[in-house]
Amino acid sequence: MSASLDSTATGGGDPDNTRLTPRGLLKFLIPSLIGVGMFLVPFSTGDTINIGMGMLADGLQAWLGDALPAIATLVLCLSVLLTLYVKAAKPGWSREGALNELFDVAPLWTVMRALGALFALMTYFQVGPEFVTASFTGGVMLNDLAPVLLTFFFFAAILLPFLVDFGFMEFIGSLVRVPFRKIFGLPGRSAIDATASWMGSGTVGVLITTQQYERGFYNRREASVIATNFSIVSIAFALLVTSFIGINYLFIPFYLTVVVAGLVAAVIVPRLPPLSRKPNTYYEPVGCRLVEEHSGSQGLFRYSLGMAVSRADQAPGPRQLVRHALLNVADIFFGLLPLVIAIGTVALILAEFTPLFTWLSYPMVPVLEWMRIPEAAAAAPATLVGFADMFLPAVLASDIESELTRFVIACLSLTQLIYMSEIGALLLKSKIPLKLWELVVIFLLRTAITLPIIVVMGHWLVA
Repeated sequence: MSASLDSTATGGGDPDNTRLTPRGLLKFLIPSLIGVGMFLVPFSTGDTINIGMGMLADGLQAWLGDALPAIATLVLCLSVLLTLYVKAAKPGWSREGALNELFDVAPLWTVMRALGALFALMTYFQVGPEFVTASFTGGVMLNDLAPVLLTFFFFAAILLPFLVDFGFMEFIGSLVRVPFRKIFGLPGRSAIDATASWMGSGTVGVLITTQQYERGFYNRREASVIATNFSIVSIAFALLVTSFIGINYLFIPFYLTVVVAGLVAAVIVPRLPPLSRKPNTYYEPVGCRLVEEHSGSQGLFRYSLGMAVSRADQAPGPRQLVRHALLNVADIFFGLLPLVIAIGTVALILAEFTPLFTWLSYPMVPVLEWMRIPEAAAAAPATLVGFADMFLPAVLASDIESELTRFVIACLSLTQLIYMSEIGALLLKSKIPLKLWELVVIFLLRTAITLPIIVVMGHWLVA
C-alpha cells in the first residue's frame, strides 16, 4: 500500500486501481471520522448513554425549551398551508424539482398534513375532545415526541452526509460483505444502519436506509428488510424502559435477550412473506450503484480502502451539501412531522380510548399461560399495543407485579420494531415499498418469533 502513496487518487473507477494519496485518504478519513463520532460512538452523560448528535439535539432542545411545541405547531400549519397554496395556485417555484415533490403531494398526504396540523392546534390550545387533547394522546405527540423529532432530525439531516457520502459505508460494507450476505442476505453497508440504530435511534437507521435506497445502494427487498429488521431502538431508550418498569438492575441480561431475539428475527423474517416477495430491483431514477464485490488481486482491506477513497472523491462539495441538508430538513419538517403527528395521535387514541388492542390480544392470553407467564391476562394487551407506540407496553407493564412478566414485555417491545407513532409513519412516508398491511404482518411475525426466545431467556435469566 505504501508504494502507491505518491500517486493520485482516482474517483469512480475500479477500486483495485484506485491510488491512495494523503489527500485522498484525508478526504475519506476526516469527514468519515466526524460522522462516526456523531452517530456511532456512545458517550456516557450522567446516568444515560448518548451519541454526539443526540447531545447536540438535547442541547438545542434544552435551549428552546417550552417553545418547541409552539414551533412544531407552527411548522405543521405552514406545511398544510403551503401544500394547499401549491395545489391551488401552482406558483413557478413549485412546478418542478424537490419543492414540487415536497408540496405537490397526493390527496391522502394532503389530508394527513391537515389532520396533523389540526391535532397540534387542538392539543396546544387545549380545544376539542379529550381523546385528542389528553396528555397521553395528543400531548405525547406534540409535547414529548415532536420536540425530539424537530431537534434530532435537524442535526441528523445536517450531519448524515459525513457518515454516508465520504466512503465510510463503502469501506465497512466491503469488509463485512461476506458475513452479511451469508447470514442476512444483505449488503455489508447495512451494518452501519444497525450500528447507528443501536447507538443513536431507530429513526436514524430508517433515515439512512431511505437515503441509501433512493441513491441506488439498496434494492427494494434490501431496503424493506433493513428498515423493518435493523432499526432497533437505541441503548438510551432501552435504559429508559428498564428504569420505568423497575428492572434497571437487570439491564445486562435484558439487553442480551433483546440482541439475541432481534438477531434471530433478522435472520428469519426476511425469508418469509411479505419481505421475501419483494423484488431485487432498484429505485428507477438512479438504478443500481452498489459495488461491494472483491474480485481483484489486492487484499480485502486495501480494496475496501480503495472503494472508500473512490467514493470520497465523488462526494458533493460544500454548496451541494448545504443545499441537500436544507432540503432534507424541509422534507422532514413539512413532510414527515405532520404524518407522524397524525398517525401517531390516531394510534394512541385507539390504544387509550378504545378496547381494540384488548380485544385483539384475547388469543394471546392462553399462549402466555402456556408459556408460564404470570398475570397473563394483564400482560396480553401489552404484547400488541406496541404497534401503536413503542412506550405503551412499558406503561401497561408498569403495574404488573411479576418481575418475569415485566421483563418479557419490555424485551418484546424493543424487538417488535414496527410502531406507528414513529417508525411506521417514517416508512409509509418514505419511498421504500412497504404498505400498511405489510407492516402489520411484519409486526406479528416479529412478535411470534421473538416472544418464545424472550420467554425462554426470561425463565433462565430472571425466574
